[in-house]
Amino acid sequence: MLFCLVMNLQGQIITCARIMEVQRLLRENPDWHRTRVSQELCRHWDWRNTNGQLKDMACRSLLLKLERLGHIILPRRRRQSHNANRNRGLLSVEHATLPIDCDLDELLPLSFYPIADKGDDNLFNRLLGRYHYLGYRGTVGENLKYLVRDRSGRALACMLFGSAAWKCQVRDYFIGWDEQTRKDHLCFLTNNSRFLVLPWVDVRCLASHILGGISRRLSADWISKYGHPIYFLETFVERDRFKGTCYRAANWRCLGSTQGRSRNDRYHQMNVPLKDVYIYPLIKKFRWNCPHVF
Repeated sequence: MLFCLVMNLQGQIITCARIMEVQRLLRENPDWHRTRVSQELCRHWDWRNTNGQLKDMACRSLLLKLERLGHIILPRRRRQSHNANRNRGLLSVEHATLPIDCDLDELLPLSFYPIADKGDDNLFNRLLGRYHYLGYRGTVGENLKYLVRDRSGRALACMLFGSAAWKCQVRDYFIGWDEQTRKDHLCFLTNNSRFLVLPWVDVRCLASHILGGISRRLSADWISKYGHPIYFLETFVERDRFKGTCYRAANWRCLGSTQGRSRNDRYHQMNVPLKDVYIYPLIKKFRWNCPHVF
């Protein structure tokens, strides 16, 4: 029996009626593979990014969540996940771990180019997966990866920018968003979801220098990849683990803290670490009273 419910999954409001649509699509097309199901559902819901492309990967994640909740049964996988094969191969990615302990000037200029080479992508995934305390399991939706190198080509740090938080009370209040405006313009924000200075690198002011360098080029890189700019950066810093020093030094602003709840906490029963919310506007006029921007 399907109980009446409303959920927010992957930025979509999922009601009983929508779940029944998905069930009917699966029932009437038993020969479709999972990719076909997600693509047709995107077309039916007109679920597209700002370039008009179907948001297929986000839809696949939504379908997997619906299956885990027991609302649908997806077709059996026709082949093994590409991510599974890729992640096994990452164990053999070699990388230097010699200590880098010097003045920042000795490393400049740094390279901040977004990753386009497969070898760099594998190294990036390996480094984050092994050395970042949150690990790394890949990305969904629009994102940019940066593998920061010094003038000699040595890897120093990894940075990942992806989808902004769907809701964040202090951020939305600061910008001046109501619910509909947030839904319409969230694509112009990105979240710095991973920032890792490699553990063998000990260089004063390096982290804040990287933040400054990437913030100056990120919007142009986003336009090159996705066809639209980024106006606003955000990140969440676990206050019991970090002080946010590098973000403050790079002129990011702390707006306050989260409420200690997960985005999936519908019943206010899940306690997660408190996080400080840091933001960095890339343009001066970013608030709600500037319609040409937001």
